[in-house]
Amino acid sequence: MTPRGWAVLTLGGLVLALLVASIVLVPWSRPPAPRADQVAALGELPVDQVAHAREFRSALRPGAYGALVVGLLVAVLLGLTPLGARLVELAGRPFGGHWTARAVLGGLAVVLLADLLTLPFAAWRQSVLTRYGLSTHGWSGWAVDLLKSYAVSAVIGAIALLGFYTVTRLAPRWWWAFGAAGAAGLVVLLSFVLPVLVEPVFNRFTPMEQGPLRTELMAMAARDGVPVRDVLVADASRRTKAVNAYVSGLGPTRRVVVYDTLLREATPAEVTSVVAHELGHAKDRDVWTGTLTGALGAALAVVALYLLGSWGPLLRLAGVDSVAEPRAFPLLIALVTVAGLVAAPAQALLSRRVEARADAHALALTGDPATFEAMQRRLAGVNLADPDPPRWEYLWSASHPSTVERMAAARAYAREAGR
Repeated sequence: MTPRGWAVLTLGGLVLALLVASIVLVPWSRPPAPRADQVAALGELPVDQVAHAREFRSALRPGAYGALVVGLLVAVLLGLTPLGARLVELAGRPFGGHWTARAVLGGLAVVLLADLLTLPFAAWRQSVLTRYGLSTHGWSGWAVDLLKSYAVSAVIGAIALLGFYTVTRLAPRWWWAFGAAGAAGLVVLLSFVLPVLVEPVFNRFTPMEQGPLRTELMAMAARDGVPVRDVLVADASRRTKAVNAYVSGLGPTRRVVVYDTLLREATPAEVTSVVAHELGHAKDRDVWTGTLTGALGAALAVVALYLLGSWGPLLRLAGVDSVAEPRAFPLLIALVTVAGLVAAPAQALLSRRVEARADAHALALTGDPATFEAMQRRLAGVNLADPDPPRWEYLWSASHPSTVERMAAARAYAREAGR
């Protein structure tokens, strides 16, 4: 069998594995959230709060969707015309056009150009956050974080680009196989490395101080049978007033992180409810699930790019001879960008299902639906979340159930439990 035949077979296997993982590991049943309860919950929220949140979200949309459109247009223009290949050549010219310079500097130049062209929309977002009082660190802090983000992305991108194009040169007929394995491995590695090496670049993390709240959270984790390395507090208040918490890392790097803003804004019982939700992610190994599906998706993408990249019309549009050469990197970016837009609703759906399961876990673990519902009200109010967003936007990009869905789920649980 030819390498292309093996690639087709591998693609089919990866698609099947991804489907099986999604069916088995992602919860497709969800806690009941009757629409009548959602409407009732929406009606009980302060009218001015809902109007303010919707005004805020409307102010964000032009920048968000403008960046999406410009990013797509830039990717298509560079990837489906010879312009991208010429940019890669230009970046490598000071180094004699060596393939490593084209691969690393050319690839980073393509990404940087796209970032710079969408930078005005990022600034738009920052201006809106500042105007509505969510941002606390000003333009200088925003610029520093932006530069940090570029630096981290450049380091990871340079390593990935150098590794990928080294493989294409050493194994010109089978690079797709090694590249798929490498992409999957990189996803797994980053799941371990990001919490330890990258997150501290943007925030300072300190162990939650000793006291009744920490004792309760650690006891709850033990009662839940979830090994947690620590409960950390992130100094999020230096850049935002928003409240949040999350679980990150795998194995020895797993930790629950709570924003310091959450500790200031919420009651201890509400913080406990939020952490119970995060323990649900750990209990059900959602980080592992995300890592596995991400690794399978990355491997699948590499094989699909190999198969699509051998299509003559695409290569001629991009002005390249092979998808495996550094000059073809803009073509790869264009294909990945389009695929990401197509896959966005499915990814959002999977995320909402996982988050709904974590909500159900929090309700069962704490047995306190009233506090859970109060916490959802507080989250929506402080974060200026639209409690019942437009349906099209919800289906397209919502990673969590809406506020009214979560409140309705709490009410359904309370009725079932007789509380």
